[in-house]
Amino acid sequence: MKIGIISHLKHPIAAPFAGGLEVFTHQITKLLCERGHDVILFASSNSDASLPVESILSDVDYDKQTGVRIKRKDLPSEYIAEHHAYFTLMTSIDEYELDVIFNNSLHYVPITMANTVQTPVLTVLHTPPFYELELAIRSERKNPVIDYVTVSKQSAQNWQMQIENCSVIANGIVLEDWISYPDNNTDVYAVWFGRIHPDKGLHLAIEACKKAGIKLKVAGAIADQRYYDSKVAPLIDETIEILGLLNHQELNELIGKAQVCLITPCWQEPFGLVVAEAMACGTPIVGFKMGALPELIDEDCGVLVDFADTDALAQAIQSASNLDRKLVAKSASRFDIHKMIDKYEQMLENIIKQHPVKQAYQ
Repeated sequence: MKIGIISHLKHPIAAPFAGGLEVFTHQITKLLCERGHDVILFASSNSDASLPVESILSDVDYDKQTGVRIKRKDLPSEYIAEHHAYFTLMTSIDEYELDVIFNNSLHYVPITMANTVQTPVLTVLHTPPFYELELAIRSERKNPVIDYVTVSKQSAQNWQMQIENCSVIANGIVLEDWISYPDNNTDVYAVWFGRIHPDKGLHLAIEACKKAGIKLKVAGAIADQRYYDSKVAPLIDETIEILGLLNHQELNELIGKAQVCLITPCWQEPFGLVVAEAMACGTPIVGFKMGALPELIDEDCGVLVDFADTDALAQAIQSASNLDRKLVAKSASRFDIHKMIDKYEQMLENIIKQHPVKQAYQ
């Protein structure tokens, strides 16, 4: 298949990854290429050069430290720049003679312009509904031209009003890239990793760890400085260690040696790769019953409590620490990325058969 992957443009598709969507896009591009497909990744210019990247947005003004694009007087806003990047791509994408467009952008333009192109489109919904995307899909559904898939049953339920019975393919990780740690470490601590952002609830994890009397080590970039300054920084003391972004090996060791991994979403998170990654390290999970977590975590690999109840979260830290780490690691096998790729391959092939590219360039 000749596949055009449209990526998210908030960040380059390159390590260290800004978030789970960037990881997903990088891995699925790499693995589809390894399986012999002809892939083009439409992404921003600083994306991994080892991938078949076709740059549609310059990263010259992207600040790696903050993860935002520097605003200058002579340049359009980030919002307008992304709009034009996707608009320009969609007006010319048929010229690439693709078999299928694999849209992972989370942007309204590829949705609203899908009926102007000859190439069939598969769109992955990596997020709950938000205004612009919801509006675009609602309009597209009046004259359907796109196939949709999402990453969890919870996410499919969130989109039920716009897309009835949306297909689901659970996210996966490269299990062989993660070393599991079957025994508890003598250095007793909990771990929290990911983007430091209000949606991720780090401040609640810190509160729970203080109540449980356990150290907390935090890995990840500050994605919202205001949130960090107002909610996180005032809680930091000698029991809280902020480590910033780590490379893969450092992160694997940090997670694997932790007693538990805290996952504290404050929104209806559709999946959360951190779940699979922590499990692959053999580390029990403690978190909130939010988003997809209840369908991803069972009693063998973690303990979930009601949202924002840090007293219950503190108690869960104690009980989860006693779970069998070997069983936790074994449970991660259901998130094997190769199983995920098998399903996407089949879906893409079916879409091509059902919606063959029109004869415009054949």
